[in-house]
Amino acid sequence: MKKLVIFDLDGTLLNTIADLAQSTNHALASLGYPTHDEPSYRFMVGNGINKLFERALPEGEKDETNVLRVRQAFIPYYNEHNADRSTPYPGIPKLLEHLQDNGLHLAVASNKYQAATSKLIAHYFPSIHFTAVLGQRDGVPVKPDPAIVQDILQACPTPLQEVLYVGDSGVDMQTAINAGVTACGVTWGFRPRAELENFHPAHIADRAEDIAAIAGFPLP
Repeated sequence: MKKLVIFDLDGTLLNTIADLAQSTNHALASLGYPTHDEPSYRFMVGNGINKLFERALPEGEKDETNVLRVRQAFIPYYNEHNADRSTPYPGIPKLLEHLQDNGLHLAVASNKYQAATSKLIAHYFPSIHFTAVLGQRDGVPVKPDPAIVQDILQACPTPLQEVLYVGDSGVDMQTAINAGVTACGVTWGFRPRAELENFHPAHIADRAEDIAAIAGFPLP
């Protein structure tokens, strides 16, 4: 039985790929770079937006200066459009309400920059009282470094064996391993099941309700 469930955001709680793709393509096009189709972005996201931009830039253009130029074009646009087409995955709102009603602590650990992480959680899950909502912050290494999980545990001290970390990518599975908490991969996100299996997580969930049972509080 778990007492704290930490969720990744993009690809786990919310399907954000359309807005991420649109906003990155807007930034690239504004600087004269070629754009990408939406499915390609499923393999570019997950390591923070600077890594996203590096992956999206053409070969020979992937230097720090160009990454920062894309970032400067991306953030104002994404701040305005990050909820245009994003949506919770099926069953997620019900799952969060159920876990909260059963007294579990809930938290978010994302590589999305902090302002957007906070905005999206408040917009899509206003009735959920998260113990911590953490995104990428200056001076804090991104996942799979365990710093973000450690910061959550500072806010909500919990024995490691009573923590479940839920995410859709290998980055998330490695984060859980690095933090010493139980990993649960989800198959509805951006990355294939095989990527999750490579990290041998304790659990793989195919539906949101599976997480309730894994946490020890199955849905009725």
